[in-house]
Formats: sequence, C-alpha cells, structure tokens
Amino acid sequence: MAAIWPPAGVGVAALYLWGLRWWPGVLIAELVINAELAVGSDALPLGSLLGQQAGNLAEVVVGAILLRRLIGSGAALDRVEQVGGMFVALAVATAISATIGATSMLAGDVIDAAEAPTFWRTWWLGDLAGALVVTPLLLAWVRSPAAALARMRTWEGGLLIATVAALGALAVSTAEPVTYVVFPALIWAAFRFGPPGATVAIAIATVVAIGVTANDVGPFSKQPIDHKTLSTQIYIVVTALTTLIMSAVVGERERSATELAEAKRQEGVRAMEERHRIARDLHDSVSQVLFSARLHTRTAQRELERQGANQSGPLAADLRAITRLTGAAQAEMRALIFELGPDPLADGLVAALAAHASELGIGDGLTIDDQVAGGRVPLCSRAQAQVFGIAREALANVAKHARASNARIRIEVADGHVVVEIRDDGCGFDPDSSHPGHFGLESMASRAAEIGGLLTITSAPGQGTAVRVEAPAEQTDGPDDRLAR
Repeated sequence: MAAIWPPAGVGVAALYLWGLRWWPGVLIAELVINAELAVGSDALPLGSLLGQQAGNLAEVVVGAILLRRLIGSGAALDRVEQVGGMFVALAVATAISATIGATSMLAGDVIDAAEAPTFWRTWWLGDLAGALVVTPLLLAWVRSPAAALARMRTWEGGLLIATVAALGALAVSTAEPVTYVVFPALIWAAFRFGPPGATVAIAIATVVAIGVTANDVGPFSKQPIDHKTLSTQIYIVVTALTTLIMSAVVGERERSATELAEAKRQEGVRAMEERHRIARDLHDSVSQVLFSARLHTRTAQRELERQGANQSGPLAADLRAITRLTGAAQAEMRALIFELGPDPLADGLVAALAAHASELGIGDGLTIDDQVAGGRVPLCSRAQAQVFGIAREALANVAKHARASNARIRIEVADGHVVVEIRDDGCGFDPDSSHPGHFGLESMASRAAEIGGLLTITSAPGQGTAVRVEAPAEQTDGPDDRLAR
C-alpha cells in the first residue's frame, strides 16, 4: 500500500470543480489504476476488489459533496474556515474509503482481524495525505492558472521553489533532529505567494520526502515499515495542514485590508455626495433668499431716491447697512457652496487657486506666476487640499481686509519642495499682534503642520503681506490621501 494516494485528491477536486456528473470518469480512472490488482498471483478476491472500488468511488463523491456543503463553490482557500471545512470533508471521505476497503479486505481474508486497525489507519492517512496535497493544489491553480502562474513567475518564486526543495531534502535525509527545518520556507510561501505558492511548496516538500524515504535515506527509512509509513504520512499531513492554515490567515489579512480601503473609499464617496447635496440645497434655498433680500433692498433704496428722501437719514443708512450685510452674507454663502460643491482641486492646485481668486472678485488685480510645467504640482491629494486651504484663507484676507490694489500668487518647485506664496500690496499688519478671527493664522499654521510644511507670514503696517507655505513634494497618493478632501 502506498504511503500516500494522490488519486483520491484528484477525484475529489475533479467532482468539486466540474460537477458530480463526471463520477463515471472517476470510476473508469480507478479501474484503470487498480487493474493490476485483478490479475496475477497477487490478485485480490473479486469481492474485496469490488469493495475497494466502491469505497474509492464513495470517497470522491462524498468528498466533493461535503466540500461544496462546507466551503461552497469556487473556494479560494483564503479563509481559515475554508481550510478547516476542506480538512473535515477530506477526513470524513477518506475514512469512508478506509472503512469500506478494510472491511472488504477482512471479509476476503486478505488481512486478519489483528492487522485491521493498522491497515485502516494506513489506508486512511495515505488517502488523507494525498488529498491534502493534491486537492488544494488543483483548487488554487485550475480556476485561474494564468493569475497563479503570474504570481509565482518571479525571481522570488524561483528562489522559493529551490529553497523548499533544498530544505525539504535536508529535513528527511539526515538522522539529525532537523525534520521540520522546511517550515520556514513553507511559511515564506504562505506569506508571499498565497494559496498558489503554498500548495506548490507543499507538493514539492511531499515529493522530496517520499522520494528520499523510498530510497531508504533519512530518519523515516530507519524505522519498521509500519512506523516508516506512519511517520511519512503524519509529516505530510502536518506540513500540508499547517501551511494551508498559514496561507489562509495571510489571505484573511489581505482581504481585511482591501475591505477596509474600500470602506474608506465608499465613506469618502458618501461624504462627498452629502457635501454636494448640502451645496445644492444652500444654493436653491438660502442663497436665493439672500439674493431676493438684496434685490428688495435695492428696490427700496431706489424708491427713496425717487421720492427725494434724505439719503443721510436713518432709513437710508439702514438700507445701506442691509445691502452691505446681505452682500457679505452672499459672499460667505458662495464661498461655502464652492467648498461644499464639486472638488475644487479636480483640475489641479493652479486651476483651483485661479478659479477661487476669480470668485472672490480680485481677478482683475491678480497675476498668477506658475513655474510648474503643465500646471502640475507634485503634491498628493491631501497635501494639495491643505495648501489650497492656506491659500484660500490668505486670498480671503486680501479681499476682506488688505485694501490691496494688486495681489500675486507664485507657485514653484525647488529643492524637493513646493512653494506657494500669496503676496499683496495692501495695508499690512503686525503678525506679532493678536488678531482673533481676522486672518485665520492658527488655521493656516495647523494646515501646514498637518503635511509637514513650513508656514511663513511676512507683513508690516503699510507694507503689504506675504504668506508663504513650503511643503515637501510628493509624487503619488498614499492609501488615505485620496479621501482627504
């Protein structure tokens, strides 16, 4: 009897992958493989042979059915419960074959009652070991061989195969206690290559172990025949099951990371949709009300002028104040709608700053000195968003407080940093003085600190203001940067 029986794994995998309707093919294959048992001096009794064939057929059919029930169809063996379910299915199915086979051999006087327990154990472990090697290999490779091959066809994959073969040979070719020295290579396969690499590594370690032991080399070969077979089978079962579980754990971690990234992306999408909805609602409600209020106020002012009323009186002054306050509220509402609306940075930082400056009404006195080729700024999305926030705050101060006749934006890349400077020729201020709620200095400093940038504000009364932010250049987005806006 062979130490392991790979055809059991082939039959179970075939019926699991392609359906139970192929069971006649499995039966024919079994008959061809076991044909030599029906002829010659060592031929089995007909009843024992039929019992063995019935047990083998029941093994693959029950194994395929249990696999579909326990792990579902199309399992990738990247979950611990799938590996556990597969082990249970194979253990039960091979136990059925071993039980029917041992019983038929006992009934045909091929073995006696004293040999039956050892015979059953050897049969069961042989089929189980073969199934644990072949079934996962086929499940991992047959459905998408190109993807599995692409994952293994690298220099690291070649090095892994050579390492598994070398350590596997060392593990079973010396009498020294180094039997499980192959496990670091198997763990490497599980961590780096997933089920495709893990199953290939298991197959290589198994072939090496059987080949070395069959040539009477290594610790297993020195034992009595029953113990040699048992030791080889347990070695194969333990290495296969451990490697598959490790691969499944790694697969679960990768899937969790992917699902987390997708959840973050969906959260960002939902947040963006909600912002756009709020922007539309504000535009259709509050913004329209403010526009109507300002329109009616101007109508009232023109009526006062038509009636020749005193334009310096309290009513005219109140109407002018209402007009001014309503205009300010409209400007704030436009800025809020602009911020909540579609991504202002969709066309890049340079375009966003130009559009925002135009919205503020300072476009006629604003020049943009863009020294970045093609208008592309080498900053990730998160950094661009923070730099844009700083520039937006600085431009708002120019429009509201600076009383400037000219403002200038300069963008350049130098020494691995992106520099954005907003300079105006306005009234200036003392940066060392307290200006609560006026220039948003704390907000700008906080934004710069978030991206590891340097914020510098240079100003003096009557000498204008320069706000400069210097941020480290970043060429690509990190996993969370695309959601930062």
